[in-house]
Amino acid sequence: MKTPKPLLTLRMVFPAAASLIVLLLGEWIARGSLTADTFASFIFPHIGAYLLAWLLLFLVWMLLDWIFRFPPLSTLGMAVLGCAPCAVNFYTLQLRGEPFLPWDLMQVSEAAGVASAAGIKIQTSMVVSIVLVLVLMVGSFFLYRGRHKQRWLPRLAGSAATAAAICLLVFGVYLQPAVTQVLGITPDAWMQDRYYRYYGVVTGFMTNLTNLEIDKPEGYSEETVDDLLDKVDESRNFSTGPLYSTSYSATTPKDEQEKQPTIIYVMDESYWDVSELEQYGIEFDTDVSANLHALQQTSAYGRAYSPSFGGGTCDVEFEALTGYSVSFLPSGSKPYQQHVTKPMFALPNYLRLKGYQTAAVHCFWAKYWSRDKAYPNLGFEDFISLEDMHGVNKVRKHYWTSGLVTDDSMADQIIQQYEKMSASSNEPIFLHAVTMQNHTNYNKDNYPDDERVKVLKHPAGMSASTVGALEDFATGIRDADAMLGKLTEYFSQVDEPVILVFWGDHYNPIDSNYDVYTTTGYASDSSSDPRLHQTTLLMWSNYSQQQVDLGTIATYDISPVMMDIFGLDEPLYFQFLNRQLRVASRTNTRGTTMNLDGTTTTEPTEFQQRWSNEQWFLQYDLMFGKGYALKRMGLAGLSGVDTGK
Repeated sequence: MKTPKPLLTLRMVFPAAASLIVLLLGEWIARGSLTADTFASFIFPHIGAYLLAWLLLFLVWMLLDWIFRFPPLSTLGMAVLGCAPCAVNFYTLQLRGEPFLPWDLMQVSEAAGVASAAGIKIQTSMVVSIVLVLVLMVGSFFLYRGRHKQRWLPRLAGSAATAAAICLLVFGVYLQPAVTQVLGITPDAWMQDRYYRYYGVVTGFMTNLTNLEIDKPEGYSEETVDDLLDKVDESRNFSTGPLYSTSYSATTPKDEQEKQPTIIYVMDESYWDVSELEQYGIEFDTDVSANLHALQQTSAYGRAYSPSFGGGTCDVEFEALTGYSVSFLPSGSKPYQQHVTKPMFALPNYLRLKGYQTAAVHCFWAKYWSRDKAYPNLGFEDFISLEDMHGVNKVRKHYWTSGLVTDDSMADQIIQQYEKMSASSNEPIFLHAVTMQNHTNYNKDNYPDDERVKVLKHPAGMSASTVGALEDFATGIRDADAMLGKLTEYFSQVDEPVILVFWGDHYNPIDSNYDVYTTTGYASDSSSDPRLHQTTLLMWSNYSQQQVDLGTIATYDISPVMMDIFGLDEPLYFQFLNRQLRVASRTNTRGTTMNLDGTTTTEPTEFQQRWSNEQWFLQYDLMFGKGYALKRMGLAGLSGVDTGK
């Protein structure tokens, strides 16, 4: 019986129409809303990216149909591919401020548990999408019912042709940056969230697959590494002394300097001195940074230039612990998940070889950002995570149903771990801690009225929800400052020398946009604004009262600078970074170079670029190469981390 033309037309149109519907449903899920502005600002201006995504979904439907000849299954498979990553994207944005990236697939097993802990619930868009997909499945069943059966040879040919088309689309378009850029898809090194908003989840995810490869620097060899490190050795003959003339190392005779102090790192979630806004029309009802300001009088202080904004905590942590810049890694890649897969040169490993005990404390799940696998490779012998913590206080349950561990409880955890390590051994201690209390998102309902910092005055035009979010954020800053005071008070009374390094990982949007920054004039509405990458940094010790203005330094310079100002034995790679900081630039991060005078540029000088290239050369050798620099530094045994303990 001949198929009626209207039915035949519907059958021909259905796969394309269903693919388009699923694509739009996926974007609705990922964005949380799908308005006329979404089409005008994102989809229509970047229509090529969405046509690629539509074509991929269409070809997947066709391939499944050729293979199974059961349209409801084809519709379901295509819908899962189009919507499931978008749902995951929505959740990851809520959890960490970053979209769903290819390397997140290595963390699938713990994703559900983390989402549950954060109190993330199924959204209306997801429910509607499920219903519409079921409708499409039922419709396809009746639409294709009675279709003529296909012989196996045409089915095989059709399957092969469709599979070839998918391969051509993936390998010939998606994985070819030169091709995607012709289509108007421009890599966004600053912010994957923005990249996904412009080009959609499917295209954003697929094009990120090109970020899995690391290219060897041209001319890489042991001789070239030795030449670079020879220059570092030679530069010491012309050094004018420590980086900062007022530092402990510059003002204390070398034979009187402490050689192996306890070192404590505290990277505080989203921390920066929000009291700076008081110069821009904001007034709080309390001094949120009293301890910080007091400690700045007798400590080294400044700003850490973060590679991240709105997320990417592990990037900042990686830089601070290693001296490696994530700017040299593929855009959007996550070093803990992709690159810290074997023991490598890092501050904890280096200190272990110098006789230190090492431990890390983080008040979230051990598997998040794959810290449970990365930390041992960086040199941490012990890792205390949320699973190990008992009796801790939690707050901010508006978004996080089980709450987030307070900074006050984290101070107790740090002190307890220090006391445990001190009691078990006489060896010096390196202890690294990461907090969670002030994690995005911000809403005044996260704290009771009698506990929340209040905004008494603000510029006109700031919405009530933004003011409430700012109060939530400022409350977290007040509590982080109290934590800083508690730690310095405790460690000022212990017998052995202690260094405490305290900094924030990154800035965040406060509320749903940049209103706090733009209405006050503090910064622009661009995540690439250098002002939104300079978090607060403090280096305190219980044996020096020297005030040092560090200015702004790169996050990857935190460890080299710490060792320099306290006169500790620096590995040759850290000496290279400190030399770079002295003569070339204060940071070269994500396309922004900060000159020695504090000004910024996106066009480094030839001299600055040469130093940056040499930095990547050494970093490549230490992370991915033969480790020639390890032999030169006398650390050839690092790969086995044989400390003799």
